[in-house]
Amino acid sequence: MTITFSTPALWPALISLTLLPGLASAEPAKWSGEGVAGGGFSAGNTETADLGLALQLARESGPWAVEFNASADFSETDGVQTENRLFFDASLDRQLFNRAFLFGSVNWDQDAFSGFSSRTFIGGGLGYELVDAAQTKWSVRAGPGVKQDRIRAQTRPDPSQNVAGRTVDSFSIIGRSDLRHAVNDGVTLTNDSSGVWAETSTQFRNESALTAALTDALSARVSFEVRYDTDPPIGTKSTDTVTRFSIVYGFGK
Repeated sequence: MTITFSTPALWPALISLTLLPGLASAEPAKWSGEGVAGGGFSAGNTETADLGLALQLARESGPWAVEFNASADFSETDGVQTENRLFFDASLDRQLFNRAFLFGSVNWDQDAFSGFSSRTFIGGGLGYELVDAAQTKWSVRAGPGVKQDRIRAQTRPDPSQNVAGRTVDSFSIIGRSDLRHAVNDGVTLTNDSSGVWAETSTQFRNESALTAALTDALSARVSFEVRYDTDPPIGTKSTDTVTRFSIVYGFGK
């Protein structure tokens, strides 16, 4: 099945995600979230520098909840760029009954070293809160959507490995799991997993993080992320991993 859409068509969806929770209730909606900064530098036989930035915003109003996530990762080795990735995700949840909810999701990914100029997904489906306890929260969600892969043209020394630039629009299915466990009052363990299946390829992502509070607003975090592509373009690897130590600033909680 082939479905065509354009990235500018995502803007009405993003605007709706922002406005709907505020329209659903007369109560003033309060934003909460966190800013994350991490990086490092090493010198010796090789000089390596890396930087990671992230921002998460969330707001609830009545049965509605909206969340935005954005991140940027950059890295250089001996003056040569080895990582350049931007990611954006927006979701809108509508509580139904008990622990079930509907959701809509939009995400966009640009990785200069993945073989893709960009990847975009828009869709929705049904979610359920498997665990909703004081210390532990665990929710899962899944549903259909449309995925657009923009494959970057690449010229290689062996002409048989050249990659032609093209855009592929296809039906897809998204699945996601979000787990959060408070080890104690100051330490939290999280594990977030997601997967997007499509005709062209399937991407999986998993990130585990341990966060320890330093003050009321500041925390220290160590995280490990794995990204896997079942069918990457020729000349690119199927698996990427990132280990990072970060400082986190939380607000509105």
